[in-house]
Amino acid sequence: MKNILCYGDSNTFGSIPGGGRYPYGVRWPGRLAGLLGADWHLIEEGMGGRTTVWEDPLEPGRCGIRYLPVALCSHQPLDMVIVSLGTNDCKASFHAPAGLIAQGLGRILSCIQHHPYTTGRVPDVIVVSPIAIGEACDVLFPAFDHTSVEKARRLAPLFERTAKANGCLFLDAARVAGPSSRDHLHMDPEGHAALADALARLIRQAGADRAAP
Repeated sequence: MKNILCYGDSNTFGSIPGGGRYPYGVRWPGRLAGLLGADWHLIEEGMGGRTTVWEDPLEPGRCGIRYLPVALCSHQPLDMVIVSLGTNDCKASFHAPAGLIAQGLGRILSCIQHHPYTTGRVPDVIVVSPIAIGEACDVLFPAFDHTSVEKARRLAPLFERTAKANGCLFLDAARVAGPSSRDHLHMDPEGHAALADALARLIRQAGADRAAP
């Protein structure tokens, strides 16, 4: 059994635009588990509002770097960690430029790669840069504004550079999925399916590359 930890925010949690949570078979970790088959165990660690390194006084307990060591300890041994963060780092209240958000991602990757695992090896990592934030997102989510929209658009190349610098795989979620027109922030079922499909292809290709002589 190969274990994959899916560490992300509300789109990993499976938040439904307008409220609630998609069933396991709809949200992307559950769909990915179905695509990879019985030899893979997908562990969901999605939380609405989670950032890479920022503390939000209005939503405490969402700082990703603080909880990550606990998740790594409790779910080991791990073969892979999928990191899907960055959207909440774009909140206007953090005043964080895209380059600084990428540095926050770098701290997350360093935490994964230098964690003192007691069982198993250091896991492989896939970095997933966020889907776009819709222009009207601030109507339902006042923490986001027009600067958030622009920052989210700029993250993919910065996240890809950070991923490669740390020896990680990379997927730009915005190339395969987008936000629902209902709330401009969360994916609809089709988006979850598309993201799961893209991740399954990436994981299979990585496995094939590793097995090649």
